[in-house]
Amino acid sequence: MIRRTVLAALVALAAPLTAPASAQQAGPIVRAGTTIQVSDHAFAIPDNMTPGVPNVGYVVGDKAILVIDTGMGAPNGKTVLEEARKLGATKKLYLVTTHVHPEHDLGAMAFPPDATMIRSHAQVREIAEEGMRTADIFRSRSDVNRQLLDGAEFRKADITFDNAYELDLGGVKVQIFSLGPAHTQGDTGVFVPGERVLFSGDVAMKALPAFASGKASASYWQASLDRIDALNPAIVVPSHGPIGDAGYITAYRTYLTRVQTRASALKREGKTVEQAIESITAELKADYPDTARAAGAIRAAYTEAK
Repeated sequence: MIRRTVLAALVALAAPLTAPASAQQAGPIVRAGTTIQVSDHAFAIPDNMTPGVPNVGYVVGDKAILVIDTGMGAPNGKTVLEEARKLGATKKLYLVTTHVHPEHDLGAMAFPPDATMIRSHAQVREIAEEGMRTADIFRSRSDVNRQLLDGAEFRKADITFDNAYELDLGGVKVQIFSLGPAHTQGDTGVFVPGERVLFSGDVAMKALPAFASGKASASYWQASLDRIDALNPAIVVPSHGPIGDAGYITAYRTYLTRVQTRASALKREGKTVEQAIESITAELKADYPDTARAAGAIRAAYTEAK
């Protein structure tokens, strides 16, 4: 049973379990000492709205702890590991990532060999097809990224699954499931059913959806939203931005439905995809002032439209 209301969980963001470090480091750095409790067994290191930093998640059972996302590169991975040890001491470590972008996945190299890496088959394929190319793109963005990702490689999976995998941490069961292709091919969600906490990755959050993969599908994204909505989550911890609730799912469904409806109509009218992007982006601005991500969604919806 959840002891905290959703509101209490959100307020907890202002009350870290330990005092934050006195000196804040610049760049995509996971901040040690800022871990907050989300529910009885779920915790998070908030991203503090820092670009290139994820909301790192933890689920702690009697026998094991699951870490969700790692930060970018070994230095961040070490911080995430140290926070896991504070929460779980010497308990067995499991690791899963919401997707394979470097700030979520390429800190895994800092974890010990006996940590168990869990990946969907879709995520494994994505790493093989384009993982290191994506890492190189992130390296090229700044000197800090290049330094953090020096020598970084994707950790091989110890456990793989197709659609879903259930993990028993000892008194706490966790559902891990494949949600791509949405933001990426290998989107992965994590749900703690006993506490109705969902770690949604980039599939549902405050910022508009980003279609980061050429294989991303608007219709599949909608199906994934239906899937996580059916779980009836009370608390949603997204990959980035503030912790929220199922309203994130509703907002994404509303936005994508609007984009799909208009893209389909314009395609039937004989408009090109570029014309559709221009028209729909202009229409969206009144309700969505930041339309930087709109083109990807429109392009995907137009491509799929009959």
